[in-house]
Amino acid sequence: MEERRSGNYGASIWDDAYVQSLTTPYAAKEYLEQAEKLKLQVKIIIDKTGDQLDQLELIDILQRLDISNHFEDAIQKILDNIYQGTLKYCLDRDIEKDLYATALQFRLLRQHGFHVPQEVFCSFMDEVRNFKTCLTGDVKGILCLYEASFLALEGETILDLAKDFAAYQLRELIRLERIMDWSLAKLVGRALEMPLHWRVQKLEARWFINFYETRPDVNLILLEFAKLDFNMVQAQYQDEIKHVCRWYKETGLPEKLSFARHRLAECFLWALGLTPEPHLGYTRKILTKIAAFITIMDDIYDVYGTLDELKVFTETIER
Repeated sequence: MEERRSGNYGASIWDDAYVQSLTTPYAAKEYLEQAEKLKLQVKIIIDKTGDQLDQLELIDILQRLDISNHFEDAIQKILDNIYQGTLKYCLDRDIEKDLYATALQFRLLRQHGFHVPQEVFCSFMDEVRNFKTCLTGDVKGILCLYEASFLALEGETILDLAKDFAAYQLRELIRLERIMDWSLAKLVGRALEMPLHWRVQKLEARWFINFYETRPDVNLILLEFAKLDFNMVQAQYQDEIKHVCRWYKETGLPEKLSFARHRLAECFLWALGLTPEPHLGYTRKILTKIAAFITIMDDIYDVYGTLDELKVFTETIER
């Protein structure tokens, strides 16, 4: 009999007993009532913010704190007005513009599905289509340009140039220690480690809440709501992973297929990264189950199964 191979996989630290032991007070009704009060206060802040750049910065903070989903209609209305009112202005090369404001506007509009042409950055380029060296002193602008460049579509060469220019300038600023604002330096270092557009939304929110709390311009209402909302959504996630762990235990797969990796928590985290929105709990559960089955099948093919067994197994799956 052919000897079985083994991946020597260790047991998951996220076993059913551990997952079911997770507790949180944030599912209680009192926190829901508190969250509603804070939500109303944040809505007032949004409505009272009239300056366009202030609006953009507020939307950016709401997104980074991961509470923008509560104000989708208000944010969409603001961005609609900005898109309709400033596109022609942004494309006019004869008007002197602010790199930070232009790049922030570009990124937020593209994130929300508006088709903003890459040519909005042409006014920051010289005659030979290189970005102007005079921009190097605008750290916030270059950082925002760098983040915006990751929303490029295929073939958008201006944004490709913007990414190369901004990445080089930011690395030089870090290397030469020329960023005097410590909070800005921290944002630059984090962006160079991985751009905002590539990060897992919930994990980024956890980091940004701590970072935002240390800023001198922190809005305590936004901060309090972000913390409370994070904890309440985490309570929901805990309930969901408990559900899928109970399901997985009932299948008996960990005992029946001891050779395979049983990484349900990792599968749930993958599903969470793909669909973090609180109302998509059912989707997360289904994706977690699919990922768990794919992991087991991967181990059947790569580690455990013999060639003859895998031929039969493949035929069965294809049927």
